[in-house]
Parts: sequence; C-alpha cells; structure tokens
Amino acid sequence: MNQLVIDAGGTERQYWRDLWRYRELFYFLAWRDLLVRYKQTFVGVTWSLIRPLLTMIVLTVVFGKLGKMPSGGVPYPLLVFCGMLPWQFFSTAMAESGNSLVANSNLISKVYFPRLVITVSSVMTSFVDFLISALFLVVLMIWYRYVPPASVLFLPFFVLLVFGVTLGVGLWIAALMVEYRDFRFIVPFMVQFGLYISPVGFQSSVVPERFRLLYALNPMVGVIDGFRWCLLGTQNSPY
Repeated sequence: MNQLVIDAGGTERQYWRDLWRYRELFYFLAWRDLLVRYKQTFVGVTWSLIRPLLTMIVLTVVFGKLGKMPSGGVPYPLLVFCGMLPWQFFSTAMAESGNSLVANSNLISKVYFPRLVITVSSVMTSFVDFLISALFLVVLMIWYRYVPPASVLFLPFFVLLVFGVTLGVGLWIAALMVEYRDFRFIVPFMVQFGLYISPVGFQSSVVPERFRLLYALNPMVGVIDGFRWCLLGTQNSPY
C-alpha cells in the first residue's frame, strides 16, 4: 500500500508533481461537471449556442441598431459574437470555478488531493462550451462570407491568455467564497455588470479618452480586443 506523507512546508515543492499524479481525478471531475450540467435538460449541449446567440441578438439591436455604434466595416452581429466568445467563457468559468471549492467541500474534507484540480476542472468544463460556440462563429463567418485575415494565426495565444485570466480570477474568487459566503451573491452581479463595461457590444475606440485608463483596468478589454483583431483584422484594432 502506498503511503503519502505530508511534510510541513513541503507542499509547495511537490504541488505541480501532485497535479500530474492526480490527473485522472481531474479528468473525472471535468467529465462529471459536463454530465451534471446537461443532465435532464431539454436542449442539452445546444444551450451553449442558444445563450450567446440570444445575447448577440440583444446587443446587436441595442448597440448596433439603436445606439448606431460603428462596426469597423464588418457585420455588427459578427463584431458582437467575436467579443461574446471570450466573454462567455470568462463569465461562465469565473462563476463556476468561484463556487467549486464550496460545492465540493465534502470531497475536500475526506481525502487529500491538490485543491487546484477542482477549480481547473470547472474552467475546463466551460472551455468545452467555448469550443462549441467557436463552431457557431465559423458558421457565422461563412454566412456573412467573411474571410479572417492572416492575424488569425495569433488566435491560440489569446485563447491561452483568456484561459489564464479566467483561471487566475476563478482561483481568487474561490478562495474568497470559502472565507466569505456572501460572495455567491456578488459574483452574479459582477458578471452582469462586467458585460456592459467590456467591449462585447461595442468597440473600444468609442470609449472617450478621459475614461480609457480606468477602462483598461478591466482584464478582459485586451483579450476581447485581441480576439477581434485576430478574427476581423486591423480595421477592428482597439484604437
């Protein structure tokens, strides 16, 4: 029988090794979260497309039709969906990873394993939704006959960036939610409010100069602008 000895101060040196050792648990938790999310649902995985599609329609009407925001020479629904794609991943993963430690408190209290496994598995579950929505973006580009520029080759770097930002914020909120349970009420407000202060339904170029420094403090601004630059070209650069 293998015996695990936890020495004081030794966890930091072996933490990354333990993450690899418990990779099967990571696969199991991610698969479990996927099954729970779509179990006994009417539309199933299609919900990963319905939610961003409806949000795209609303933002297109509000900012494109009523607000008359510039689109940089591309169809406004395409502009919105390119911003909606990273934001949906960030907001969904932030909410679920933030609640991951509290939701799995019974498992944590019974056996030792790297706690980071739980949070990362929650982010990976949202990443599956991200990939499904990305397929719809391909269909949308074909519909509008829009060919992405050569800058699309840099898209994987921005995918890694949004994954890192999401994981970092999710770990931070997960720790706060363990200590302060009322954060479960604050996170949905942050997600809802963040949608309107992020360049999802509009371009960053429409933000007044005096607000841009404060606006740039939002970690998703650069990620969303980078996604649009990769997929839509230089005419949709931030400024």
